[in-house]
Amino acid sequence: MIAPLFAQAPGLSGVPLEGQLLFIGLLFLGTLAISRFSVQIGIPAILGVLLLGLAINIQSLNVTHEQAESLHVFALALLLFYAGLKTDIKTIRGFLEYGLALAVGGVAIATGLLAALIWLLSSAGGNQLAPGLSDAMPLGAALLIAACLGSTDAGATINVLSSVRHLVPERLKHLLEFESSVNDPTALLLFGLIVGLFSTSSAGASLEQAAPVGVMLNGLRSFVQQVGGGLVIGALFGYVAKFVINELAHDRSQLLIVAMSIAFVDYGCSYFLGGSGLISVYITGVMMTNMIYRQADINHESIQEVLLPFNTMAEICIFLIFGLLVNPSSLLPALPVGLITAAVLMLVVRPISVLVFQPLSPFRWKDSVLVSWCGLRGAVPLALSYSAVDQISQLRGVDPGSVVALAHNAQSIVFVVVLINLLAQGLTLPRLCRRLNLISAPPEAVG
Repeated sequence: MIAPLFAQAPGLSGVPLEGQLLFIGLLFLGTLAISRFSVQIGIPAILGVLLLGLAINIQSLNVTHEQAESLHVFALALLLFYAGLKTDIKTIRGFLEYGLALAVGGVAIATGLLAALIWLLSSAGGNQLAPGLSDAMPLGAALLIAACLGSTDAGATINVLSSVRHLVPERLKHLLEFESSVNDPTALLLFGLIVGLFSTSSAGASLEQAAPVGVMLNGLRSFVQQVGGGLVIGALFGYVAKFVINELAHDRSQLLIVAMSIAFVDYGCSYFLGGSGLISVYITGVMMTNMIYRQADINHESIQEVLLPFNTMAEICIFLIFGLLVNPSSLLPALPVGLITAAVLMLVVRPISVLVFQPLSPFRWKDSVLVSWCGLRGAVPLALSYSAVDQISQLRGVDPGSVVALAHNAQSIVFVVVLINLLAQGLTLPRLCRRLNLISAPPEAVG
C-alpha cells in the first residue's frame, strides 16, 4: 500500500546520473548550512533539516511508500545500534534504577496516557476532533500512534542545550542520554507488543485460534519469540564483536568497518532465525560499549566516535526524506488531532511520566522539571510511523473502507506532533534552563 501522505509524481528517471549526483550533493550541503543556522537560532538541527525538506518538497523523487519504509528501517537499525553504543552503564552509576524506570516505565506510562487521549478525542478516521466513544478511533490504532511517539531524542536535546551547556549539570546530561538510548528499544517493544495483541493476521494462527483471544495469544507468542531471539542473538554477537575487535582490528582506523559489518550480519542473522533484528543490534551495541578490549586505544568512546557520522546521517536521511516526500496539504485533515496531541504530550503526559518516578530520583525537583521538558521527539517516531501505516490495515476494529484514510492520518499525526514538539520545546529549553538556575555557582572559566 502506498501511503497517501506522500504525493506521487513522475520522478527523476529522466535526469542523467550526473544531474542526480549534483542534486544529492547540493541537498546535503544544504542540510549542513541549515543545521548550523538552526543551532544559532536555538532550534534542533534536525528540525531545520525537516523544514528544508518541506521547503524544497519537489515531490518528484518517485519513491513509493515501500521504498521509503525500507530506507527508514535501515536507518532505524543504525539508530538503535548507536543507541546501544550510547548506553554506557558507568556514566549513570548511582542512579541506574531511576534511569531505567524513566526510560522503560516512563515510556509505558506516556504511551498509555497518550493512546487514551487519542482514542477519546479523535474521530474513527483521525481527521477531526470527536470527543466521546460514539465515533472513536480504534484502540489498536491509537496505541500504535502513541507507541510511535514514545521515544525521545537526546541528540536533539543536547544540541539545543549546547548554548547553555555550562548551566546543565553533567550528571543530568548523562541521564538524558541514557534515557533516550534505552527508550528507543522500549518504544519498539511496545509497538511490537501492540501489533501482536491487536493484529488480526498473526503469523501461524491455526483454525482453532481464529477467535480473538486465540489470535492475541498467537500474536503474543510471536512477539515473545522475536524479542527472545533478538536478545539471545544480540548477546552472542556482542561476544563475536569483542573477539573480532581483539583479533582483527589492529588500530582505531579499522573500527568502522568492523562495527558496521557486525551490525549488518547481526541484523540479518536475527531476521533469518526468527528474532527481532532491531532488538538484536541494540543489545550488541550495549555489550560492545560496556566491554574492555585488548587494545588500549579502543574503548566505548572510540567506537561511538567512528559511528557518530553514520548515526547523524541516518537521522538526517529520515527527516530529509520525510520532508521531501510529504505532501503538506495532506496534513491538514489530521492537524487538529496532531496539535492537541502535541500540546497534551508536552504539558501533561511527559511531565507525569517523569514526575511519577520522583521518589526514585537522586535529582532535585527542578532538575526533574527540566527532564520533563526535555522530551523532544526525533527520528525514531518518524521511522516507526512507516510501520504503523502497514500495520493499521491488519488491526481488529478498523473499518476496511477507512483503512487508507486512517493510515494517512496516523502518519500525519505523528509528523505534526514531532514538528510542533521540536519547534516549541527547542525554542524554550535554553530559556527554561536559565530560569531554573540548575548550577548555582558560577561556572569555571573556560579557556
